[in-house]
Amino acid sequence: MTPPNPGPTDGRSNFVRDIVIQDLQTNKYGGRVHTRFPPEPNGYLHIGHAKSICLNFGLAAEFGGKCNLRFDDTNPCKEETEYVDSIIEDVRWLGFDWEDRLFYASDYFDQLYQWAVQLIKSGHAYVCDLTAEEVREHRGTLTEPGKESPYRNRGVEENLDLFERMRAGEFPDGSRTLRARIDMASPNLNLRDPVMYRILHAEHHRTGGKWCIYPMYDYTHGESDSIEGITHSICTLEFEDHRPLYDWYVEALGIYHPQQIEFDRLNLTYTLLSKRKLLTLVQNGHVSGWDDPRMPTLCGIRRRGYTPEGIRAFCSRVGVSKTNGTIEIGMLEHAVREDLNKRAQRVMAVLRPLRVVIDNYPEGLVEEVEAVNNPEDAGMGTRKVPFSRVLYIERDDFREDPPKQYYRLAPGREVRLRYGYFITCTGVVKDDKTGKVSEIHCTYDPATRGGNAPDGRKVKSTIHWVSAAHAVDAEVRLYDHLFSRENPGDDSEGLDFTAYLNPASLEVVTGCKLEPSLAGAPPGSRYQFERLGYFCVDKDSTGNDRSTRQVPLADARGSARVSEPRPSGSGHRDSAAERLIFNRTVALRDTWAKIEKALAK
Repeated sequence: MTPPNPGPTDGRSNFVRDIVIQDLQTNKYGGRVHTRFPPEPNGYLHIGHAKSICLNFGLAAEFGGKCNLRFDDTNPCKEETEYVDSIIEDVRWLGFDWEDRLFYASDYFDQLYQWAVQLIKSGHAYVCDLTAEEVREHRGTLTEPGKESPYRNRGVEENLDLFERMRAGEFPDGSRTLRARIDMASPNLNLRDPVMYRILHAEHHRTGGKWCIYPMYDYTHGESDSIEGITHSICTLEFEDHRPLYDWYVEALGIYHPQQIEFDRLNLTYTLLSKRKLLTLVQNGHVSGWDDPRMPTLCGIRRRGYTPEGIRAFCSRVGVSKTNGTIEIGMLEHAVREDLNKRAQRVMAVLRPLRVVIDNYPEGLVEEVEAVNNPEDAGMGTRKVPFSRVLYIERDDFREDPPKQYYRLAPGREVRLRYGYFITCTGVVKDDKTGKVSEIHCTYDPATRGGNAPDGRKVKSTIHWVSAAHAVDAEVRLYDHLFSRENPGDDSEGLDFTAYLNPASLEVVTGCKLEPSLAGAPPGSRYQFERLGYFCVDKDSTGNDRSTRQVPLADARGSARVSEPRPSGSGHRDSAAERLIFNRTVALRDTWAKIEKALAK
């Protein structure tokens, strides 16, 4: 299941790919390329993980290698099966397949324990009775060396006995640790006798209560790579200072030595990619869950309507480097928009409806106009959209007193209805209480069917519409950035990151009107609402109105048979509980504004 565009490799040069090519040329690993994606199952994956997923699976795909999916599950207090299941789903959704190579660090707990015993016997590890706070105090600083633990010189036999009793559960949590004996004066703080095992009387999501001591991530990670025969262990830059420790462990054990390579992690503007902070947002109710469409989690952006192809294209474009930076979130939105432009069907939807009555259109007449499903792909064909005497248009597409350079509908002005006719506004009806326009009256030119005038006259604006008699009711959720600040993680002002939450990040619009082709659209379906943006049917959508509405077909001469239209709100929906819910994926930006400007010229 290798995608056609796997991500940051994509044939583009980057320093990680160059290392792999050089290793293949020198036959460093016998011509093998074996990578892995090793998430900790303590949260949901986010867009930052997508870059690593694409890089690891992409390199393996490009060079005929293999990529494992491995869960580094060494902390039973924070890990859950729910996270494991979500990670598996997300990696598959992105388009990658690990075949039969699904592994867990917990698969190796017995081997890791035996290796720990080996390090004790060789004098490279000892049991320490210092508390976690005392260990930190003994560690030293960047400018001062650490102090040796008073238990550092225990004999091998005593260490073996204590370590076995730790495993047997004789000691309480936090009372003892197993530490590597390296160098308390090392300039790299990771080498100052790091903890290898701690006591945790906790149930593990896979091993249950078998263990009450658990290996630390830094001890487990490199050894797991070694067991799996990984050739290129690709990590983000924060692990660069840990590499000497990983090297020390495998060299002290005398086992196979993978090659670790660090690259820049993905950072996006207006976005936080800290699992701890994302968990805070969920737990404190700032969002509706891990899959809230405002969240940068893969399940969140999937629910919002992002495509895996768009995400892979984005990861390819941002590339791979040795310097951390921040990418404009607009680059991600552009990649998704570009992909959806090629695959999403165009439809007409009115989010804030204003009623339009075409006075000279025959009452009871319903025609079908032909609409293009996607101008980027002729193979997607066309569809029929009902046109009738009463329509809905966007409220913003009418101004009673239009400003300069406003080219849409206004009193006395003629505009084109998309795929329909030219109409001219002849009058308005206002609400007696509010004074707001509640209805527009227009006339149409029957000679302009299809949106073209035979006399060659031009109009400066084209607007979309929905037939009132055939409209499908919907709720639409409009999303903005979750944070109002470009760098919400910046705490220089002393404020918690939640202080920068955008109160306008979600707007729920009810009473929206959609063309009837959208009735019963299944969750996950993506569409372009013409002139409005890209939208996706939400998983909570309960609309299942699959009844066929009989709309008369125009004959070859362009006339139409007459039928009785169903008035809006006449109870034609199958159930009052039904509702279609759409999430806005990305906006169209200025596409239609540019079109209108070109028409004006």
